[in-house]
Order: sequence, then structure tokens, then C-alpha cells
Amino acid sequence: MISAEQYAVRHYHAQVISQSLTEAEQIDPSAADIARMHAAYAGLADAGVSVVASSGDTGVANTGPDGVTYYLDRSTSYPASDPMVTAVGGTDLSLDASGNRTTPDTVWNDTYSAATNETEYGNDGPSPLASGGGKSVLFSRPAYQDSVRAVAGSARGVPDVSMSAACSAPVEIYLTDGPGSSDWYPACGTSEAAPLFAGVVALADQLAGHSLGQINPALYQLAAAHASGIVPVTSGSNTVSFYQDGAEHTITGYRATSGYSLAAGVGTVNAAAFVPELVAQTARDTTAAHTFMACVPTAAERAAM
Repeated sequence: MISAEQYAVRHYHAQVISQSLTEAEQIDPSAADIARMHAAYAGLADAGVSVVASSGDTGVANTGPDGVTYYLDRSTSYPASDPMVTAVGGTDLSLDASGNRTTPDTVWNDTYSAATNETEYGNDGPSPLASGGGKSVLFSRPAYQDSVRAVAGSARGVPDVSMSAACSAPVEIYLTDGPGSSDWYPACGTSEAAPLFAGVVALADQLAGHSLGQINPALYQLAAAHASGIVPVTSGSNTVSFYQDGAEHTITGYRATSGYSLAAGVGTVNAAAFVPELVAQTARDTTAAHTFMACVPTAAERAAM
């Protein structure tokens, strides 16, 4: 996967990469493999590439290596948990025909929707159909999350931001490379949310005239400044329930609150306001970084001190 992404950057000058794939952190093959993946993501960031990833579609649950059996404890997904990646969770978004919100966004959770379960699983549920999120067991809290340490603690918190994902209100996409014929199909989950946010970042790249690279520091700075482009998500949770081994299990997740949460991240975005704010913030960060580097003495200067 990383080789394919690096190829796209080298040969097609990719500036934004969206990953609609997840794996429970507990499944990671080895610390060395995770370190190699992390180094590769850092390399993409150094190349100016913004990488986003879906936070998962099973709430705080996750499947084990067999892809069927759920863990009975909270689980966070990789690669969304990598600090070099922007983790995108899901919301339930309601718009009118003019694109105006009719109700405030909530955390996407269709676990207890009988109609959605009937469509997705052929029964009335409950089944874990909700936005992924939680505290990483692989990565410590990155510096850009210091402002939300009260929520994330010492761990990397997921997600960073959220976009539309509800399966009870899917979007239509045209598939040309699926197992069936090329046609329109409904799509939902954080595999919808991640490419939506990647598109917003691509718009910011266009406005800036260059790629923005790792946007997480700017995202959290904008949230801390209560930028108008950050739309709060203050209700809903990623608690899920499911049947396994003849019993119903409930994995208690996290609730959205004002500010950052492990259910919705910093919230969702109003792209019209967020795009120029993101461009301006990354420009300020770049200027500050260059100023800092200019103030760092060289080896020769240090020797002469």
C-alpha cells in the first residue's frame, strides 16, 4: 500500500491521499512494521503530501484477524491512529435542497437503526455501525494534540475531524472497478467521510497554489481559535452493540461534547470558511518555522560562541 502511494507521489505528483481502510491496532504484525509504516507516512508529509484515513465503521469495536469476531474491549484503528495521518470520523448530516443544515450534525451511529441493519445485514440488529474513535495503544499523544490533552490523555486521540457518513442517508457513487458492473451504488461510513475531507484539502491546495502537507497542527490551532470553519459536533456517541456467541454485547464508547471528543474529533467543517482559514494557518505555521530555523545557530556559529 505504501509503495503504491509513493509511486503515485513520484509519478503523478499526488498532493492528497485518501485511505478508506482500517485494521484494529491489536492486529499489528510487529513494532518494526508499524515503525516502517510511520516512517513512510513521515516521508509523505516531508514531500508535502496530506494523508487522510477513515477512522473505522464499527464504533469502538473492531474485528480480530478473522475479520468476523469482534474484540470485547475498546479498539482503535490503524492507519488512522498514525500521528502523521489525519483521521476522519463520521457524522449524520442533514441538509436542505440549498445545502443548508436543517439540524446540528451528530456523531454517526446506525447501530440501533433497524432499517439500516436490515439493508446492511438482513436483520434488525443491533450491529456495530458507527464512527470509529478512541485512544491509540501504539502512539503517544503528538504535540499538536497538547491542546486536547484533557481528553486524549497521553495517547494519540482519534479522530481528528469528521464528515458525513451515515448509512441511513448514504451518498451515490459511480463505481467502475468493483466486483459488479459499472453503475451507481450507495456508499456510507468513514469510507465516505475520508474522501470528502480529502476533497476539501485538495480545494485548500488549489487556493494556496501548492500542497499543504501535514495539516493536523493547523487543524488543532484553528479549533483552539474557534475558527468559523470548524463546526462543533456536540451530540451522539460511538457506543455499539452486537450479538456474538449467543449473547448481546455492548462496548461503551465516547460521547461528543463541546470542543474535542473521541467521537467526532474537533468537529466537522464548513468548507467555504475552512478552506481559506486552513491556507492562512499553514502559511503562518510555515513562516514561524522558517523564522525559528533562521534563529538556530549553525555548527560553525556555535563553535565560535
